[in-house]
Amino acid sequence: MEIFLKTIGSLNDETRLKILNFINHHEEVCVCDIENAFGMIQSRVSRHLKILKEAGFLKVERRGRWAYYSVRRPLDLFRQSILEEIRHLDLIAPKLKKGCHNE
Repeated sequence: MEIFLKTIGSLNDETRLKILNFINHHEEVCVCDIENAFGMIQSRVSRHLKILKEAGFLKVERRGRWAYYSVRRPLDLFRQSILEEIRHLDLIAPKLKKGCHNE
């Protein structure tokens, strides 16, 4: 029940829906990619990512000083159907702006 409520609760924010859709579309992104694309500060991005991860949508992989996020696979049918519904929403997705990986 707790994970179900976290999943539902994670979806009540338009920015999180956009971030989840962005990650799903690009398959794997660094936190800095999300910061650059959405024009958000790192602490706010990290908060959204934490909520989506705790809701069972995301996995994180650390490589050096960078954290890379992707949709957790395999994903259960419930979360798969949510991702499919999000794809059909009229969300304006920012472009992927890479650049922080070379620092």
